[in-house]
Amino acid sequence: MMEPDLSRLITEQINERTRDLDQMSALEIVRVMNEEDRRVPLAVGEVLPQVAQAVEAMVDTLKQGGHIFYIGAGTSGRLGVLDASECPPTFSADPSWFQGIIAGGDTALRHAVEGAEDDPLQAATDLEEHGFCSRDLLVGLATSGRTPYVIGAVKYAKQTGARTVAITCNPGSVLGKLADIPIEVNVGPEVLVGSTRLKSGTAQKMILNMLSTATMVRMGKVYQNLMVDLQPSNQKLEDRARRIIRQITGVTPEEAEAAWLRCDKEVKTAIISLLTDQTPERARQLLRQAEGQVRKALQLAKKHLSDQ
Repeated sequence: MMEPDLSRLITEQINERTRDLDQMSALEIVRVMNEEDRRVPLAVGEVLPQVAQAVEAMVDTLKQGGHIFYIGAGTSGRLGVLDASECPPTFSADPSWFQGIIAGGDTALRHAVEGAEDDPLQAATDLEEHGFCSRDLLVGLATSGRTPYVIGAVKYAKQTGARTVAITCNPGSVLGKLADIPIEVNVGPEVLVGSTRLKSGTAQKMILNMLSTATMVRMGKVYQNLMVDLQPSNQKLEDRARRIIRQITGVTPEEAEAAWLRCDKEVKTAIISLLTDQTPERARQLLRQAEGQVRKALQLAKKHLSDQ
């Protein structure tokens, strides 16, 4: 069987601007890398409609009781696991909402696992073991758009009836054609030929940032531009939680601290309690009625007052 001609992939082509990379000084190397990196946000900007479409699908999935799965190999897989792992502490998101799977398992987060990305059947097995079903949504990450493991995952997801998203850096890829929502960003050839942890990895990280952040905003995890649903798991986050309460309510540090503790360190509950002069229990009730959205909860409280 003839091997595919990978040299045709944009991510495998030679970057003429860096052909003399090995003859450059350290400053010249980092300067040309910086110049190439500037092309990434412009390229990502070209696919924002598709990113937004994926966000809406992700929000709908979570509201319907499903979960978001990121799956990839190598750098792509690591980026997916990273984004998924940062959602619980940032947004107090249920850990099951965002799940990252990498070819080769957790060992592959630190070490290369030979041949892991070439096994499409293992992807189906990995998804099965994580309880993937038709209610869920799969985001397949592969800069080349041809990674067998990721293609196998998307095919399996489609067989279950689940929705699928592809993030690639080779427009017109096999993976992009398979997915319901293809996000295919063209960042051009890499500074170091084929080293897709560079511009391609940066593009994927930017898109993942958008997907998870915009989804959580739409799910009511943010008020204004503040992380009102953060999980205060360390001193820095505890300080941020208190500061957010003060910024939104205008109370003194002492009042913010007292409300925060009274509300079992739930930032949103403390905010609603202070702004509506309600008990923590009533504040939680308002938030439940508002599907967790602070702005909507405040509107409900105002409406209740006007109706009385």
